[in-house]
Amino acid sequence: MPFIERNPEGGIQAVYQQTGPSLEQVPADDPELIEFLALDDPQAQTRWDFMQSDLDFVRVLEDIIEVLIDKGVILFSDLPGPAQTKFMSRRGMRKEITYVETLFTSEEEDALIPHDEDNSEGGFI
Repeated sequence: MPFIERNPEGGIQAVYQQTGPSLEQVPADDPELIEFLALDDPQAQTRWDFMQSDLDFVRVLEDIIEVLIDKGVILFSDLPGPAQTKFMSRRGMRKEITYVETLFTSEEEDALIPHDEDNSEGGFI
């Protein structure tokens, strides 16, 4: 994690890779740190947006793989071993996150994915 030095007004004035006197450790995705770095590099926001797009696209690919497996187009065992391991790991993490989210949502907030309660054909929910 990066370490920052603050100016007298409390804003970031420098970023370091190692700790030192009067430095504060912050997460790499800290919004204030990202803004500070973007001021120094006009391409920073573009790279950040591209990275976020990649992360979003990974989710799409996971969903596509899951649909292909569910429809029998491919078998899970068709995937290379490392891909199977990563897929199962991410699937487990997603299930944990979904479970935790259900613990902290109300019924109104729970309607993120609309579903038809009378749907006899099944569906996502």
